[in-house]
Amino acid sequence: MIYLIHTYFDINILQYVTFRAAGAAITALLISFLLGPKIIRTLQIHQIGEMIRKNGPHTHYLKEGTPTMGGIIMILSIILPSILWSRLDNVYSWIIIISTLFMGFIGFIDDYLKIVKKLSKGLIARYKLIAQVLTGIFVAFMILNYVETPKIFIDHNNDYIQDISDTSISIPFMASNSKSDNTINGFLELPQWLYVILVIVVITATSNAVNLTDGLDGLATGLSAISILAMGIIAYASGRVDFSDYLNILFLKGSDELLVFSFAAIGACLGFLWYNSNPASVFMGDTGSLALGTVLGTLAVLLRKEILLIIIGGLFVFESLSVIIQVVYFRYTKNKYGEGKRFFLMAPIHHHFEIQGLKESKIVIRFWIIGILLALFSLTTFKLQ
Repeated sequence: MIYLIHTYFDINILQYVTFRAAGAAITALLISFLLGPKIIRTLQIHQIGEMIRKNGPHTHYLKEGTPTMGGIIMILSIILPSILWSRLDNVYSWIIIISTLFMGFIGFIDDYLKIVKKLSKGLIARYKLIAQVLTGIFVAFMILNYVETPKIFIDHNNDYIQDISDTSISIPFMASNSKSDNTINGFLELPQWLYVILVIVVITATSNAVNLTDGLDGLATGLSAISILAMGIIAYASGRVDFSDYLNILFLKGSDELLVFSFAAIGACLGFLWYNSNPASVFMGDTGSLALGTVLGTLAVLLRKEILLIIIGGLFVFESLSVIIQVVYFRYTKNKYGEGKRFFLMAPIHHHFEIQGLKESKIVIRFWIIGILLALFSLTTFKLQ
């Protein structure tokens, strides 16, 4: 909306996506600071608090009753600045705004059923899965029909650009093209049906992974901010001819506008950390975790960085794998020995470290440090080709 001011009044600074991204981040922070206390107070008045499972770490018992559904703060702080500062004629912006809103709404329903209606399982798992599949189908449909075809430089001297298939994904550590013979490498072209399935899997897996990671104060919020920052940088580079040429990556016309949304999400995460850092005054609940996971998964798909997401979001992958290993190992030992055994003291893995005696704040900070290192390493892959 603010971009329209540039259109009508020729205020040049508003045409720069970096300026609008900074504005979105600051606006998101301000919304968090202004609305956060009011929303938390409302949640407390209506006794919308966290229910702690009795088989969890004993240190979590003190968190019983802490307001949850705080993801409302986060979603408002992401969506409002994004609409305010983004170019509303950009298809990338609308894809990620709609996806985030939809999965945030699904998370809200899940939290409402668990906390308010006292249904321990919340939204039935298959309904949640259906929502994630629909989100993936929506994103894939928009990419295949409304997003401009990706391009790659194959002749750097003459700035010759060639189209890449809409269903191609980037492969890290492989050069996108050869400067010697102008051949194109580093991409895997998928059949359309398989590409749609991939998009569904990426968005579903990422939203679930962030949800699983949201078990310690500030953990999922901080890791999400780090991963989204890395994706935002990639979005900006991919949307510029000069950077995509220099870095030898796909040129995705218009993708730099995702920097505005990414910075709004980062600002929202930082604003939410004000209340969610240990000891937390509020939890994001599924309202926030499903929305943040959808943001990260959708960014990866839009930027053709589905495989690189495994590195950028490495800790989300690690958390998910710990749950899978725990379940598989328990079932295996139960079938073989008649009694199930646990591979970890508790899953997801952050609870394993808690039970070992590490303080919650130390686990969170160490995970953040690892997340930063993974994000930095992922960005270096462009020049390791």
